[in-house]
Amino acid sequence: MLNPVKTAVLVSGGGTNLQALIDAAAAGSLKSAALSLVVADKETAYALERAKRAGIPATVVVRKGATQEAFEEKLSALLEENGIELIVFAGFMCILSGAFTEKYENRIINVHPSLIPSFCGKGFYGLKVHEAALSYGVKVTGATVHFVNEIPDGGKIIMQSAVEVEEGDTPEILQRRVMERAEWKILPASLEKVAADLLRKRQ
Repeated sequence: MLNPVKTAVLVSGGGTNLQALIDAAAAGSLKSAALSLVVADKETAYALERAKRAGIPATVVVRKGATQEAFEEKLSALLEENGIELIVFAGFMCILSGAFTEKYENRIINVHPSLIPSFCGKGFYGLKVHEAALSYGVKVTGATVHFVNEIPDGGKIIMQSAVEVEEGDTPEILQRRVMERAEWKILPASLEKVAADLLRKRQ
């Protein structure tokens, strides 16, 4: 088999989706992708600790106080230095410019906690997505993995998984169910699919 695709996971917080990827790699279900680097945009991200425990090189490129251009230049240089071919946003809260996303066209994937095109786009992140779903009264929600382009949550859909909304759900309860039943399953599966496609193109 060809060398697995060197993958960077970009994070901002606790890293539960990163953990799902680490667990999938440990279980042997990530055959086409190698988790080669974790990058956080803040030093306090607990995801860095998860990376350290899993033996994945991890570093910080601070977004706060930097211009968009300076932040993206530093991030680009780091990815190039490490030979990164594929990028996963796993709770990464920074929006990157079209210039950056074009450079990695169809090589950046993101997981969003709703069934796009519902409850997505600018301002829809974290608990806000689940608050909106409950407020609207939907009976089914879920998660979507999609390619990243210059439009927030606007790239082509790779995979979706539906999750039922239950009586008495709070945003926190719904968030947990969507993570466990959808995000943590389709993110590793989507990474494997995209990486396998990239490997085929190498041949």
